[in-house]
Amino acid sequence: MNRSISTLAGRTRKIDGGTLFGSTPRRAWIEWMRPNHDNQVETASRVLLVQQDGMNILVMAGTDALLAPPPRTCRCQRHAAGLLDSLAEHGLGEGQIHAVVLTHLHAVLPQDVQDAIHEGNTPRLLFPTARYLTGRRHWLRARHPHPRDRGLFVPQIIRQLEGSGRLKLLDEQGSELLGAGWRFHVSDGYTPGQLLPEIDMPGGPIVFAGDLVPAVHWLRLDLTTALDRNPESLIDEKERLLDHLVANGGRMFLARDPEFAMIKVLRDRQSRYQAFDQHTQLHRQDS
Repeated sequence: MNRSISTLAGRTRKIDGGTLFGSTPRRAWIEWMRPNHDNQVETASRVLLVQQDGMNILVMAGTDALLAPPPRTCRCQRHAAGLLDSLAEHGLGEGQIHAVVLTHLHAVLPQDVQDAIHEGNTPRLLFPTARYLTGRRHWLRARHPHPRDRGLFVPQIIRQLEGSGRLKLLDEQGSELLGAGWRFHVSDGYTPGQLLPEIDMPGGPIVFAGDLVPAVHWLRLDLTTALDRNPESLIDEKERLLDHLVANGGRMFLARDPEFAMIKVLRDRQSRYQAFDQHTQLHRQDS
């Protein structure tokens, strides 16, 4: 199969540093990501574009980038570059996307999108002809969230997905729509039923790490976030996935890292995981 991958950029996210770094003391993580005056840190909202046999497939961690940008109400408003702009740089429009794989359905939305939803003007879903693919077990969670994570699911997005007629629920075995060379790792530690795609490439498999390993610093096994549903389970899942990558010479795609899009991983003599062969972006990489 002829397959290539590229990096797309959605709008950056701002999230409370204490939430992102969980029980890690501020004096430690402030050296990794500098917070603003509201104690928020900025992370990427990176999307993977997979092009294979005439199909354009997007892989997203959550639904942050799935809503169309709200229209500007005056010329004084600055245009915030987002996923559609990044697609256009690759010569693609939203009508040319055939499938969108959603590892899970959480959303941390920009303020202008939150305001539009609050005012009853929820933006439409992007990619009007694409199939939306997400895990069956996670979909049940999104429809009936626990009080602990209810605020991470945006009901207006869930309803639009359900009403689109283009939602396909996946099990771990994969999907005929995606074809050969796709498999999924199941992760319950961050949110129940998160599905992390592993994609065969000539240079070795690539795993889209979603919110199991959002950025390079999370190669530390003990580093978790305040959003993780089951931190102990997450640590075990992370170790299994990292060992799998080390054993198979695979690469990891990072959705949230402010700097790196893809890394390789090794395990040193102290059994710590280390990143090497880091890439800041990918453009039609097929090896």
